[in-house]
Amino acid sequence: MCGRFTNEMTWSELHALYKLSDKLFPVTPHNMQPRYNIAPTQDVDFVHLDKAGNMELDRGRWWLVPFFAKELPKAAMFNARIETVDTSGAFREGFKSRRCLIPADGYFEWTTNEDDGKKDPWLLQLQGGKGFSFAGIWAHNDNLGVTSCTIITAPAAPEIEHIHTRMPVIIGPGAYERWLSGEDQGTDAKALLLGAQIDSELQFHRVGREVNNSRYDGTDTKKPVINSL
Repeated sequence: MCGRFTNEMTWSELHALYKLSDKLFPVTPHNMQPRYNIAPTQDVDFVHLDKAGNMELDRGRWWLVPFFAKELPKAAMFNARIETVDTSGAFREGFKSRRCLIPADGYFEWTTNEDDGKKDPWLLQLQGGKGFSFAGIWAHNDNLGVTSCTIITAPAAPEIEHIHTRMPVIIGPGAYERWLSGEDQGTDAKALLLGAQIDSELQFHRVGREVNNSRYDGTDTKKPVINSL
């Protein structure tokens, strides 16, 4: 799963990662606000294709609200399992035609400490904290006036399954346009995501338990703790 992540990317880094059209952004916005412990139901940035086929930066609630929902879902909708994303009533329409990329530069998972039984958070990221993209889907609900998104998850890579048995689908830039375009559908789309994953490049270290509190947003959330494995 993916229940918390970080994003310190600046506007220029986002612009470079997604090749956002200058025509859509004639004036370069100020740097994006760094975020150190993003939690479900908070607003996040995401990228999708506009009607002209250009990558467009949007913003919405990280907890999918399907277009047909009459109220905000109470069931957990911040992740969508790749195994069922194309058949689930809540996710299948988005998987078919409303795909997105969610920028991040790290995410957290937890293990149980054998000594005290408490949860130890781990930060997983690319070398140097380089920015990347979660594969996701998005929706807009006219009735509630809510734009939202969710992150697709898959079984964890062998290198990190000791931390958690599942992981967010992180795909390389070479697959961005093809994923967003909807060119591949059904099992072909799933194969595209799994084949484009860059999970083998992930590095990880244990961080302080302050991260366990979803309201904690200190700048030290990525700092390693002593004696992490």
